[in-house]
Amino acid sequence: MPLQLQCHSSPQWIDAVLADFDPFLLDHAANEKKASGVAMNLAAHYPDKPELVAEMIDLAIEELSHYRDVFKLIRERQLTIPPDQKDPYVNQLRALIRKGTEYYFLDRLLVAGIIEARGLERFTCIADALPMGKLKGFYVAIARSEARHADLFLSLAQQYFDPNAITTRLETLLTQEANLLENLPVRAALH
Repeated sequence: MPLQLQCHSSPQWIDAVLADFDPFLLDHAANEKKASGVAMNLAAHYPDKPELVAEMIDLAIEELSHYRDVFKLIRERQLTIPPDQKDPYVNQLRALIRKGTEYYFLDRLLVAGIIEARGLERFTCIADALPMGKLKGFYVAIARSEARHADLFLSLAQQYFDPNAITTRLETLLTQEANLLENLPVRAALH
């Protein structure tokens, strides 16, 4: 079952990104760098799960490659990457992760999958709105990667947890994520 989110990105969000694309690119770079770190953190946290470790190493490399690609776009625009800032969307989603070994692991996988699925939805909106050209092609490719990443986290959850537990928790998290997204300010950032 693929992890799909309803489209919650408003036309105002898309307009904000297109009107001020440089801050969006800088935020996109920060998200790719952090995603690579999250994958390595999962690999380090669960060394007893070799399938997960192997997948997270590959994911970390791919996310770092995306960071490099976004950085090239940033350099072409002669921008400077600012220091990392906390992402309110990601922090609020992570606050939903339950404590307790099994709950924590399941929630980490599902939250990571939701973040990737939201990236898919948002990057698709951007790709659709951009004119034909290099940047549009780049975001089409990034969206495809996000789809694979969302599916990867769900697939990993299915390796370690009962399908009913996944479905129940995923429904709860998706409802909470949709509410969270609606309350975020509109800005030229991924979330």
